[in-house]
Amino acid sequence: MREWPLIASAARRLAVLKARLAARTTLGARALVFGPDGRVLLLRHTYVPGWYFPGGGVEANETAAEAAEREVLEETAVVLVEPPRLVSMHLNIRVSPRDHVAFFVGRTEAATARARTGEIAEVGFFAPDTLPEGVTGATARRIVEVIEGRRPERVW
Repeated sequence: MREWPLIASAARRLAVLKARLAARTTLGARALVFGPDGRVLLLRHTYVPGWYFPGGGVEANETAAEAAEREVLEETAVVLVEPPRLVSMHLNIRVSPRDHVAFFVGRTEAATARARTGEIAEVGFFAPDTLPEGVTGATARRIVEVIEGRRPERVW
């Protein structure tokens, strides 16, 4: 009968570990990048439909701003002329109730972009008033918020 306390103790430890992992907060960064003519940089992934801002997860020992700048370069070959500026923070409940997106705005002197990784199907600059078909709702909302100076929505 001595095994039961050990099993119960192991089960409690496993439940605590599972709860800690489930409660983990995640952070991503996305960037609205304006080209020299005021057009915005967007990309299309190979694995999900729609047009998005460049972005991704914040890595260890990296700030959210550094992640945004890195993702822009990695995904589109576009270099920002200055560090991106944090505009807002959002809850991304489609991913998890603890996922957050740091949203930045940056500028580039580049007039063109190109897909640099196999996960990116297409990249381009678009006039804010003529976005490509299939632009995601969150992407379109963030563009309007920035251009019109609207208060950012809570949810991505």
